[in-house]
Amino acid sequence: MFGLADGIAALEAGELVVYPTETFYALGADAFSSTALRRLFRVKGREPGRPVGLIAADTAMAFSVAREIPIDARRLAGAFWPGPLTIVLPARDGLAPELTGPDGVSVRVSPNPVARALSAAIGRPITATSANLSGKAPASTLDQARAGLGEKVKVYLEGGKLAASAPSTVVAVKGSECKMVRMGAISEDQIAAVLAGDALK
Repeated sequence: MFGLADGIAALEAGELVVYPTETFYALGADAFSSTALRRLFRVKGREPGRPVGLIAADTAMAFSVAREIPIDARRLAGAFWPGPLTIVLPARDGLAPELTGPDGVSVRVSPNPVARALSAAIGRPITATSANLSGKAPASTLDQARAGLGEKVKVYLEGGKLAASAPSTVVAVKGSECKMVRMGAISEDQIAAVLAGDALK
């Protein structure tokens, strides 16, 4: 049985960790280790050019990967973080190509204490891609993740059965424009209400 310290040590060594989030189990790597990112893409069988999202320990760390933080991004973060909202922001210079797509870099702050503790301990965001082989269903249990990824992953952290019915919602924010990238746990109406300045009910 692995503990949090094992997960932290693995991340610091450039290894991969399966860990629980507020949606599904995720496959974590140090987002600033090129070796770890290459390993992640190889283990998942993920195509190059499909960037992976990040989880950060807190809002300040999440925003540190962005070149700029539009006011709408601040509004959404204030309303939904920690929570299942991934915000795509203009990427700061120097981020690995595995982390950036045409809209920028994707990041969220998870309410799951294990996810946040891993990121906080290494002082950097970690990858948040789902813990499954590319094209397969996301894992709601550690056994499902282990069945797909096997011994290629160094550490598996137990978080019980995760009951999410949907992945995180993904919204890209650039300047004064917001674009819904993926529908998920937070509805389009909830996003629109916050952007319009309405209080969340």
